[in-house]
Amino acid sequence: MTITDPLATSADTWSDHSADPPVVDPRLRPPDEASVGERVASWRMRHHLRREEADRVYAASRNPERGWPVAGDRAVLDFFRDLIGRRRRMFVVLIALNALAAGAGLVVPRLLGTLVDRTVQGDGAGLDSLAWLVVAVVAAQAVLTFFAQRTSTLFGQDLLASAREYIVRVILRLPVGQVESASTGDLVTRVTRDVGTMSRSVQFGVPMAIISILTVSLSVVAMLANSVLLAVPSLMIIATSAYAVRGYLRRAPRGYITEGSTYSRINTTLTETVEGARTVEALGLSGRRVRQGDDDIEVSAQAERYTMSLRNLLFTVIDVAFNTPRVATLAFGAWGYAQGWLTLGQITSAVLYVEALSGPLDRLVGELDRLQVGATSTARLLGIAEVPPDREPTDARPDGPALVGRDLRFAYREGHDVLHGIDVDLRTGERLAVVGPSGSGKSTLGRLLSGINRPRTGSATVGGVELVDLPLELLRTEVALVTQEHHVFIGSVRDNIVLAREDSPDEAVRAALAAVGSLDWVERLPQGLDTRIGSGQHVLTPAQAQQIALARLIIADPHTLVLDEATSLIDPRTARSLEGSMNALLEGRTVVAIAHRLHTAHDADRIAVVIDGRIVELGSHHELVDREDGEYAALWRAWTS
Repeated sequence: MTITDPLATSADTWSDHSADPPVVDPRLRPPDEASVGERVASWRMRHHLRREEADRVYAASRNPERGWPVAGDRAVLDFFRDLIGRRRRMFVVLIALNALAAGAGLVVPRLLGTLVDRTVQGDGAGLDSLAWLVVAVVAAQAVLTFFAQRTSTLFGQDLLASAREYIVRVILRLPVGQVESASTGDLVTRVTRDVGTMSRSVQFGVPMAIISILTVSLSVVAMLANSVLLAVPSLMIIATSAYAVRGYLRRAPRGYITEGSTYSRINTTLTETVEGARTVEALGLSGRRVRQGDDDIEVSAQAERYTMSLRNLLFTVIDVAFNTPRVATLAFGAWGYAQGWLTLGQITSAVLYVEALSGPLDRLVGELDRLQVGATSTARLLGIAEVPPDREPTDARPDGPALVGRDLRFAYREGHDVLHGIDVDLRTGERLAVVGPSGSGKSTLGRLLSGINRPRTGSATVGGVELVDLPLELLRTEVALVTQEHHVFIGSVRDNIVLAREDSPDEAVRAALAAVGSLDWVERLPQGLDTRIGSGQHVLTPAQAQQIALARLIIADPHTLVLDEATSLIDPRTARSLEGSMNALLEGRTVVAIAHRLHTAHDADRIAVVIDGRIVELGSHHELVDREDGEYAALWRAWTS
């Protein structure tokens, strides 16, 4: 059966499988009544579809406009070079200790060869001293190896910590709009699987590769010093594996990048199915979602078969190249000894050197594969860093709290505006409610007024300065967005609240909790403010979690709040009680409230009715209700009827 390359470039060709198709999932089989020829044709069609899909996935992974980009080889090399360069002293110690340990290990075969020669020659003088010298060298090697491995572990852990910190900084720098518009499954895969793969590569792959290269280099020198006649044939045989390694390095990056992209596809489909489970069940889409998952897994399996084939071919050639020198050394040794060119001691040392060389070489090839996988994951992680920022902060500072929007237009897709020239002029301290049907552009307007996105045309300013021109740290003290999603991080209650201002004293934390009506239940917790909450810790109710989020905002103390259906995910009774907590937060602040529940709009100073991306009505509750033929009046009648 011909092994085909499911990721072949246009210069490659795909073999036509003449063998029987493999066993596939029954859900993917043609109908039972289909003929054998139809079965084979159907299998071949699926086979080529998998190839085309794999090619499409790889192309998408390399195209920043279709998802998260993948960094180039230069960026990966610069990343590792920078990590190692900042630990130059430890790196030198690592090299020195491993060189000494490898050197000590290479002295032993030479001493054993000398011991054999003296024994054959009948020269017993100094044999005891030579034997004790071997013992001393072995002991020294053990000590040096211990300290070398300890240094390697510390070096790897230090690299790992810095790499993870860098990735966290990069992820936190990502534009919120880009995060929400790109594939969630891809981002999740990168920050979970790819971080784990990169971690193993940095922690183990880099130090072990350095040690293996050093050991192999010193072993080659020792072999040549012992006997060129015995060393050259063995080294030439081992060198034949370079062709297989070169071919692997040429094909592996494409395979591993595509493999990683297929995992992203699987995660995306699974996440969307789970999050939309009720919709899937209501519309009878279960079968379609299962087939979509099966298709994603099939493409991923094809990509994994390809990378596994590359590894198997590489290791097969390596095994042959590493085992043949043992036979060659004995054969050339016997011939050289018969000719009187070699001694038994040289042959003994050469055999031991070949044996000692095969281990580091085998580890080097294994680490090469680990590093290749790690480099691919690192390229995917560094690709996140290539996402351009959506703002460039300036030195301009607001001269007041006035929030103004002029001619606001925005499009999630080019040529498809969802806002059409909206003007908003907020009065300081007023509450503006934004209502309208779903999909009318209310949330998009809130995102522009909170500085999450830059308008396509027009301006959204606070104190005369564009919101997106402000540093994020300053922006969030001016305008804050409160969404229907509330987050509780693993840590104490205090840690969760002071995220906005970490220097806040406990008195300010308690005052914020009291303002949102949550101080009583927090003080009843086992450790009060020190009680750990979040995943796997003390469980909060949705209302309590939202109160923690609101207390966090009081600590941040922005003068303007944009509330995007902040209580829509909470049951109506709890939402009503929470609105009392929110009143404390809203007191004295300018508020833009995007709401589906019209009782929120009833209490606002002004109401803006948004239809199809335009404000069609603007006024107080009573003014709009009096317009019997108006949009808001119709919504209010439907709400109260």
